[in-house]
Amino acid sequence: MNAALTPLVWQRAEGCCEYCRMPQDFDPAPFEIDHIIADKHKGPTVAGNLCLICLYCNSFKGSDISSLDEVTHKLTPLFNPRRQKWSRHFRWERAYLVGRTAIGRVTVELLKINDPFRVELREELIEEGLCPPA
Repeated sequence: MNAALTPLVWQRAEGCCEYCRMPQDFDPAPFEIDHIIADKHKGPTVAGNLCLICLYCNSFKGSDISSLDEVTHKLTPLFNPRRQKWSRHFRWERAYLVGRTAIGRVTVELLKINDPFRVELREELIEEGLCPPA
C-alpha cells in the first residue's frame, strides 16, 4: 500500500471505526485499514476503496460485500463509508446501533455490532461521556 494512504485513512476516519464508530483510543485491539471491496472482488488499493475498521468488525466483515436483509429478504450491499453517509443508514439507541435502512440492518447484523460484549463496552464509555461519537 502507498505510504501516503495510511495517514489519510486514519485522518479521514478521525480515529474511529467507520462501521461501529468505536474510537481506537478505547479499543484494546489495533485498528486496520480495510478494502471496502476486497482484493478478491477486484477492489483497488486506492483512497476511495479504503476505510478504517476495528479488529472486531473486520473479523466478521472479511471479504463480504453484501448479506440478506431479514426484513426485505433481499441481497443487500454492506454500508460503504466512501459512498454513503453513516447517519442515513444508522442511528444510536443508547449503546445499540440500529440500522435505519436495509444497508444499515445488514451491516449491523453481519458485523455483529450489537454483540453483548461490544454493547457493554459502549455502555461503559457512555457512562464516562466518551462514546458514542457524534
